[in-house]
Amino acid sequence: MAKLDPYRRKRDFTITSEPEGKVAQTPGRSFVIQKHAARRLHYDFRLEMDGVLKSWAVTKGPSLVPGAKRLAVHVEDHPLDYGGFEGNIPKGQYGGGAVILWDRGQWQPLGDADKGYAKGHLEFELQGEKLTGRWHLVRMQKKPNEKRENWLLIKADDEAARGEDAPDILEERPESVASGRSVEEVAAEAEKGAAPKRKPKAKAAKAKPAPDMDGAKKAKMPDFVQPALATLRAKAPEGEGWIHEIKFDGYRLQAHIAEGQVKLLTRSGLDWTDRFGDGLIAALKALPVTTALIDGEVVVEGGNSASSFSALQADLSEGRTDRFVFYAFDLMYLDGFDLRQAALQTRKSRLAAILPDQGPVRFSSDFTESGDLVLRHACRLSLEGIVSKRLDAPYRSGRGKSWIKSKCSDRQEFVVGGYVPSSATDKAIGSLVLGVYRDGALHHVGRVGTGFKAQVARDLFRQLQALETPDSPFADKLDATQRRGVQFVQPKLVAEVEFRAWTADGHLRHASFRGLREDKPATEVVQESQRKTPEAPRRRVTLTHPDRIYWPEAGVTKEGLADYYTDVWPYMAPLVVGRPLALVRAPSGITGQRFFQKHARSGLNKHVRQVTDPKDKGGEKLISIDDLDGLIGLVQSGALEIHPWGAMNANLDKPDSLTMDLDPGEGVGWQAVIDAAQEVRARLQAAGLNCFVKTSGGKGLHVVAPLKPKASWTALKAFTKAIAAQMAADEPERFVATITKSKRKGRILIDYLRNQRGATTVAAYSSRAREGAPVSMPLAWEELSPQIGPDHFTVLNATARLNGLVADPWQDFLAAAVPLPAGKGKAD
Repeated sequence: MAKLDPYRRKRDFTITSEPEGKVAQTPGRSFVIQKHAARRLHYDFRLEMDGVLKSWAVTKGPSLVPGAKRLAVHVEDHPLDYGGFEGNIPKGQYGGGAVILWDRGQWQPLGDADKGYAKGHLEFELQGEKLTGRWHLVRMQKKPNEKRENWLLIKADDEAARGEDAPDILEERPESVASGRSVEEVAAEAEKGAAPKRKPKAKAAKAKPAPDMDGAKKAKMPDFVQPALATLRAKAPEGEGWIHEIKFDGYRLQAHIAEGQVKLLTRSGLDWTDRFGDGLIAALKALPVTTALIDGEVVVEGGNSASSFSALQADLSEGRTDRFVFYAFDLMYLDGFDLRQAALQTRKSRLAAILPDQGPVRFSSDFTESGDLVLRHACRLSLEGIVSKRLDAPYRSGRGKSWIKSKCSDRQEFVVGGYVPSSATDKAIGSLVLGVYRDGALHHVGRVGTGFKAQVARDLFRQLQALETPDSPFADKLDATQRRGVQFVQPKLVAEVEFRAWTADGHLRHASFRGLREDKPATEVVQESQRKTPEAPRRRVTLTHPDRIYWPEAGVTKEGLADYYTDVWPYMAPLVVGRPLALVRAPSGITGQRFFQKHARSGLNKHVRQVTDPKDKGGEKLISIDDLDGLIGLVQSGALEIHPWGAMNANLDKPDSLTMDLDPGEGVGWQAVIDAAQEVRARLQAAGLNCFVKTSGGKGLHVVAPLKPKASWTALKAFTKAIAAQMAADEPERFVATITKSKRKGRILIDYLRNQRGATTVAAYSSRAREGAPVSMPLAWEELSPQIGPDHFTVLNATARLNGLVADPWQDFLAAAVPLPAGKGKAD
């Protein structure tokens, strides 16, 4: 996406006199601060970088008091021409209100500006007409559900600083440095009747109907428009003329705004206005329109900023309304004009102009890069997929070819035709029996037995009991195995389910429940995709109580964990097979008793091996596995975490991997952990080692280097201790090498103690016994970013990531092994 695309999409340059601009080719260091009386007065702080003006909206304006922190919200890049803009932005346009040029001049970075900007800490000097001296811009850690980047603008303590009792520069110097006018005077001039300047049109051009959009037609606003629907394709479309949007995981809704009243209508026209609370409705009422029909999706964003249908359903069930966000992606009607025949590019431009930067109503951004690239990135982040749209297409109701959806994993609606009661929880469902309609008849496609939160499982049990029927609703006859334990129900409920693939006989493989869909009739549910994938490795371990819920909040059951490990086994196997394992077991799930187990006990599944440690004089056996059945055997016994040794069974005294665990203390931001991982990587590479990185599934990152098993544990521990100690000595304000908690606040522990005999580290792809069912996920180094936190990937979303990988980021892990550098620790 071009740097100025977000800027241009939000503005109609036939109405506003703001410059359209272009990216400058000659580097410079200008800065400008514009005082902007939009809906709320603020100061736009802009620094010239990379041919554009990097921009922040400083809500209270800059302060000359050293250390005073002023919130600076990062906004879209502006063209350099904007640095001279002063005037009035018309009402109804993005950022409507008066603007004056409050300060201008040059800025000088202190250090590398590009690195500082990327890391989130810019230190610089200003030489302006009002502001001078040293300043800091510091990026804050993102909170859950935040889409914008929040920074802090801070004055350094120097000769240009002022004390708290000194005059406020904002009150002392309120005028424009260009015209001497105040922002109130500019606003008053606009109120006196100065019409907004329109750009001249070619003489031969035919006059366009208001609101200056080809295809706009004066008409009465319809009560409801049948929504445009996307056609499913395995691959995203390529070529020019397409844009790509992130596919949201919520409820598709149509916002109907007329004379100060708002209605929210489902895709079938049901009025759901009362379900989403006053905050969302108030935000829609506040839009600068008289009448409008907006297409969008209401979501609840999870902790990783991805929308979550399960979270949305939970909030609706609990009556919680503070987390709803309406992402608007199309505009069908505006202030007396039907826009459906206008091109999508034009409709989105006008939509962006009427939407705020923040709050519960937001613009759905789009990307112009290759569809395959956008889909790949979406899948790597474990998002649901993307929707690709033709920029030149009108808005067409129904399913068509101008909207294409591409998914990261198979997911669709299914009709509930029966249920099996839980074998572990009273008055709760254990699994749902599913079907789709084909030629007017309901056909059986299998079951879903995981993804149910504990309360959802009980609620579904009550709902389905009321729909019980003695006869099967399926047209096809179920065999004895398919019928076992099933209570049939009237086919009225629709469940949304994510699954790994279709089996050769037309059944779901590794399905996970996501929620009930109340906005789609059961009779409209058909099979969307028939994509088959190679059969997963077959497992021979029988799970008792497969519907036992291990993670209540995430709804992950024992069977769900077994399905997850079956999916990731090809990636995980080389990292866990044939080496001792320690386990975190929680047979009743994460809310029950848990314990750490390093040695074999009676009752182990027959597929789990017991290994002799020659140095264990007590004769206790170590735990090990040789295949997928061994891993599923551990799942059966309630093992929620797998922690391997850094050595193989056949060579216990020669480590074959090195692990540095980066554990942030209280108050440490995620970017600081990323920077620490890069620092560890640089030091290990300087010693000749090849480094890989993974999330811990907890709070930090693990940097791992494969080794040829030649050095001793003593040498490895000495080597890693030296690295950690040197980092702590070089930057004691950032790092600590001792495990004492009192010394860790505000710093990162470089934990080297994983590198000694008998010590273990959670395995790549292992689940964690923490809320949300997070997993430890291998990453490519270039993936490290604020978008992927330590617990971003979970048992529920990891498969989508693996589906989107072009290559396993750790595929060369074993081949990259080299010996531990000689002389770095005590010799054997």
